[in-house]
Amino acid sequence: MPERVQKILSQWGIASRREGEEMIRQGRVKVNGEIIKLGATADPLHDTIEVDGKPLTLNSRPSLVYLLLHKPRGYICSCSDPLGRKTVINLLPKKLQRGYGIHPVGRLDRDTTGALILTNDGALTNGLTHPRYHLPKTYLVRLRGYFPDELIEKWRRGFLWEGKQTLPATIKIIHRDDRKTDMEIVLREGRNRQIRRIADLFGYPVISLHRKAIAFLSLDSLPSGCYRHLTPWEVSSLRSLIGLSSKC
Repeated sequence: MPERVQKILSQWGIASRREGEEMIRQGRVKVNGEIIKLGATADPLHDTIEVDGKPLTLNSRPSLVYLLLHKPRGYICSCSDPLGRKTVINLLPKKLQRGYGIHPVGRLDRDTTGALILTNDGALTNGLTHPRYHLPKTYLVRLRGYFPDELIEKWRRGFLWEGKQTLPATIKIIHRDDRKTDMEIVLREGRNRQIRRIADLFGYPVISLHRKAIAFLSLDSLPSGCYRHLTPWEVSSLRSLIGLSSKC
């Protein structure tokens, strides 16, 4: 059955759907020998799909990989970068950097550190990044200045921001003084650079931002710049959270 090519690339673990769309825009994908445009469809059982000149076959479909990475500062959450900046894929061994279609699930900005899932399971990626599931993500945040109680309560309850109500947040103060505020924030939504932008809106800019956990996945003692493979139980549990089969 024909499907959009970016969806096929995602399902086959070649790239996330967003990355697949970008590959198509760059002219890197062909169907039956012709460079396609975004929106094109294909049937992998009957059509020849090529990525960077390499045809996809049933036998070439890579095995599924699930990783938890401790992202350091200075890396961007992308598979490649035209400006030559370091990407999170560069932190993986060479054998995993190409041929598996591993990509980051969601994004942390360049200066944010912490937990990041990497996989080539397109269905899992699409589910984990879909706003309907509201998976909790836990952050350690340091703000400049003494963050007042009234703004903490406003952030906790949720407020109208850029035309849309923010979801309630769990906020725990770790330390406050006149120079800085350290706190732990649990969010169940993921708007672009949300913590940094809200902190700027309130007038208490972020000094440092670290994601310590995604749902039940915690970095624990995993060193910065290192990764580990998720256990079968962790993969099954993640898939169950978003309504996918627990089989991995």
